[in-house]
Amino acid sequence: MEFKILNGIKTYAPKSRAELIQHAIDNNKTMVAINAEKILHANNETRDFINENIGYPDGIGAVWALKKKGIKSAVKIPGVELWLDVIKNCYKTKSFYLIGGKKEVIETTVFKLKSEFKGININNFRNGYIKNAEEELELIENIIKHKPDIIFVAMGSPKQEKLIRKIQKKHQAVYQGLGGSFDVYVGYVKRAPKWWVKNYLEWAYRIIKQPTRGRRQIHLFRFLLMLIFNRI
Repeated sequence: MEFKILNGIKTYAPKSRAELIQHAIDNNKTMVAINAEKILHANNETRDFINENIGYPDGIGAVWALKKKGIKSAVKIPGVELWLDVIKNCYKTKSFYLIGGKKEVIETTVFKLKSEFKGININNFRNGYIKNAEEELELIENIIKHKPDIIFVAMGSPKQEKLIRKIQKKHQAVYQGLGGSFDVYVGYVKRAPKWWVKNYLEWAYRIIKQPTRGRRQIHLFRFLLMLIFNRI
C-alpha cells in the first residue's frame, strides 16, 4: 500500500477497504483512524504507536493531505463503517472480542451482531468503563485466555489507543479503535444523513447538531491553512 508521512505520521492510502483489512490480518496490526486532529496533535507516543501499525484516512483532512502529497486516489475510509466490513469479511473464519460503550450499548451491540451475522464467534465482551489497574489486568488476562483473532475497542482517543497498545504487547491480534461506533450501530447516536456523508461534510453536520463540538472542528480549518502553506 502507498503511504505518505503527515507530520511524522505514516498514513496509508489503501486501494480498497479489503486491501486494508487483509494487510492488517496478514501482519496482526492495529488499524488506526487518522484525521486532521490526530495529525496536528501528534506527539512521540502517538507517532510511535501509529507508525508501528496501520494509519488509514478516516477524516477528510487526512485525504486532502494525501492528495496534496501526490496520492490522487486517496479516499476517506470511515472507521464507523470499516469495522463492520471487517466483520462481514471475517465472521465465518475469525473470532472477536468487543470492548467499549455503556453496559446496555455493548450488550445491544453483541445481540445485534449475533442476529445479523449468524454463527459469529464473539469470545467475550465488556463495557468501556475500566475503573482501575486491577480491572485492566483482568481484561488483558481474559483476552489472553480466549485468544481472539480480532479485537474492537470503542473508548475514544487517546484512551482506546493506549489500551490497545498494552493489550497488543500481551496478545497479537488485529485491533481497531472505534470511538463511538457501537453507539451509532445500535442507534443510540445518529450519524449524519447520507448527503452530508457523501459530500464529506459529516464534520459540519456535527457542529450544527452539537455546537459545543465547534471548538474541536476549528482544528480542521487550521489544518487546511497549514496544508495550503506546505507545513504538514
